[in-house]
Amino acid sequence: MLGLLVAGTTIASAADPLVSRGRAVTASSVEGSGFEAGRAVDGSTSTRWASEEGHDPEWISVDLGSAHTISKVKLSWEAAYARSYRVQTSPDGSAWTDVFTTSTGNGATDDLTVSGSGRYVRVYGTARGTTYGYSLWEFEVYGVGDGTPPTTTLTTTPPSTGLGYPFGSRQTPYAAGILRPSGSTSTLDAAIVEYYKKWKAAFVKQNCGNGWYEIISPDADHPYVAEAQGYGMVITAQMAGADPDARKIFDGLLKYKLAHPSVNNPDLLAAGQDASCKSVSGSDSATDGDMDTAYGLLLADRQWGSTGTYNYKQLAVKNVNAIKKSLINPNTNLLLMGDWSNSGNSRQYYGSRSSDWMSDHFRAFRKATGDSAWDTIRTRHQDLIATLQSKYASSTGLLPDFVQDTNSTAKPAVGEMLEEAATDGKYWYNACRDPWRIGADAALTGDTRSLAAARKMNSWIKSKTGGDPNRIAVGYSLNGTQIDSGSDAAFFAPFAVSATTDPGSQAWLDALWNKMLNTPVDTNTYFGASIQLQVMITVSGNHWIP
Repeated sequence: MLGLLVAGTTIASAADPLVSRGRAVTASSVEGSGFEAGRAVDGSTSTRWASEEGHDPEWISVDLGSAHTISKVKLSWEAAYARSYRVQTSPDGSAWTDVFTTSTGNGATDDLTVSGSGRYVRVYGTARGTTYGYSLWEFEVYGVGDGTPPTTTLTTTPPSTGLGYPFGSRQTPYAAGILRPSGSTSTLDAAIVEYYKKWKAAFVKQNCGNGWYEIISPDADHPYVAEAQGYGMVITAQMAGADPDARKIFDGLLKYKLAHPSVNNPDLLAAGQDASCKSVSGSDSATDGDMDTAYGLLLADRQWGSTGTYNYKQLAVKNVNAIKKSLINPNTNLLLMGDWSNSGNSRQYYGSRSSDWMSDHFRAFRKATGDSAWDTIRTRHQDLIATLQSKYASSTGLLPDFVQDTNSTAKPAVGEMLEEAATDGKYWYNACRDPWRIGADAALTGDTRSLAAARKMNSWIKSKTGGDPNRIAVGYSLNGTQIDSGSDAAFFAPFAVSATTDPGSQAWLDALWNKMLNTPVDTNTYFGASIQLQVMITVSGNHWIP
């Protein structure tokens, strides 16, 4: 039966009407201008959608506007066809059900009888039939609506022609068993959009002219720091579709980055600028900022393509290669703290900051460059996480802000490594991001090592607080002893991401989500507000690896 269907034999009834023509459509990627996803549902056999060449998997999804019973899907392939693919339906654009699968596709026209229901229908290609990408002249869905008047996408996620990943589309499935806060996706997304608007009003600025946008950092050492610009680039690329100005802001942030190169490597960003946006303190780099600017550029490439004012992909690859050259210790394959670090200072050269260890970023860098060194780098950091948790935080899973002696027996920093002697070896204002960074990789990929590390932290903090997020302290020793009182989004929000990795933590996750909803944006701290916004994006299912 599958073979007949793929060969193009028409078995489906043509009684049901065509319901996909002109509807909102999104795709995992676009080859370039003129090949946007909407061209596959425009009724013209001379226009087509085409994905990025040479990459699996890729997909295209149409929003029918309301729930439909689906009886037929007709796919008119261009020469770049799918050898293996699935046709899937979904009620919400998040959870997908297969209604057809094949591994013997041969192109031409596939006229498929299916039986399913949903508002969204997706063609999910897992193996290309050529060396190119996937390309459809037309993607037609036939069926009958449930009587509900069709609507466009949610008001929080308006259709955005040409976008690869409009906010709210949840086109990258998370690993099996990953939780999200209770409630409808539209309710979750509306809360995120509201928080984003307040974050944007507080921290996204144009204070220095030149067409630049800057993320202001009132709680940092300088008015503008690389870490904040990196956060801004990642956030705006992910919020495209909810914010019509997202690309304009992203390009302004990118222009600012390019105008403030590190003195040591021009493809990295200088760590800090003064109120006049002039680089200060040596004009060298900070690793966390560069990790996120590179990741943000890769998100932008997948979101908007690279044929506009800036070639995001080209700039991303330069940024990634600069990180490898100037921010990776070649002897340990571990991240340095900045491009200022060299073998002349053995202590800092063999030190590293745990909040920089972003496995999802390493995966994106590997994919963008094809450089297998990033697999080695990711594995080395995961090895170190496991060792530190086992030897120094067996009951808590907490990691220190900084480690030392990575060339021999790595351990939590003793005394000052970079910031404060009293806390550099503890779970403080750097390591507080670890449950988010490690949890994000676990949630999206299901990586067993990331899952184990995230679940260890989640199990401890849930028990430590009795399931009450209000009891999450500001900082801990690695044995779980509280450092300071009070409540800070930088500390409580990241634990929501680790909570998503534990199937038994739904009530805990909901409590953390409600804690975030009840915590207003603090306009005096870009740090906590930016972390909470990115956590909300991640736990709601809206994060993706480019």
